[in-house]
Order: sequence, then structure tokens, then C-alpha cells
Amino acid sequence: MAVIELNKDGFDQTIKNNDIVIIDFWAPWCGPCKQFAPTYEEISNKVSGVVFTKINTEDEQELASHFQIRSIPTLMIFREQIAIFVQPGAMSGSDLETIISKAKELDMDTVRKEISEQKAS
Repeated sequence: MAVIELNKDGFDQTIKNNDIVIIDFWAPWCGPCKQFAPTYEEISNKVSGVVFTKINTEDEQELASHFQIRSIPTLMIFREQIAIFVQPGAMSGSDLETIISKAKELDMDTVRKEISEQKAS
């Protein structure tokens, strides 16, 4: 699957309409972002059931600010509309595949329960 350029207009719909969404926050001037891009693209073509997106932090400063992106690249994974993973820095393809596997295996009922308990306390 191709990587989708995401902006604030399509953000909510993309998160709501897909079970797992991975976001690569990047910028055109960022060397590590440019180095990571081919790995991200390669994994997007290998892994099914996941929507791979990119957000250009220069063009989408409001989204970058909302998610407090301080370092790029930063990867964020949403599962069932809940942010379950955020990590700055590029990673290897095998590490990315491992994280995606763990995201797919996550018991979201347990996650929602933990979130409810945290909000209650």
C-alpha cells in the first residue's frame, strides 16, 4: 500500500475509518527523515491491514503542535482511534515490523479499561 500524505482536513476521517494508522511526522529539510523514508515505504508495501501516512510538519504545524512533536522523524501509531505508540527517531525496517506486530496483538479492551481507570483517578 502506498504511503498517504495526511493533513488536518483528512486527519480525523483517516483515524476514524481505519483500525491501525501509522503516522511519520517529517520535514523536507530533515536528513534522518529522508534516510528513513525508503524504509517506511518498503514496510508499507509489505505489511497489510495498516494505513501508512506521513505528515509534513512544515505544512501541518497545527497537527505537529497538537501532538507535541519536538523531534523528527517521529512515528505515532493509532489503533482503534487511540494513540498507542509514539517514538522520535528513525528505526530499522525490522524494528518497525516488530512494533506493528505488537500493535496488532494489543488487547484494545484492556487498553480502554486502563485509560478509563487513569481518567477516574
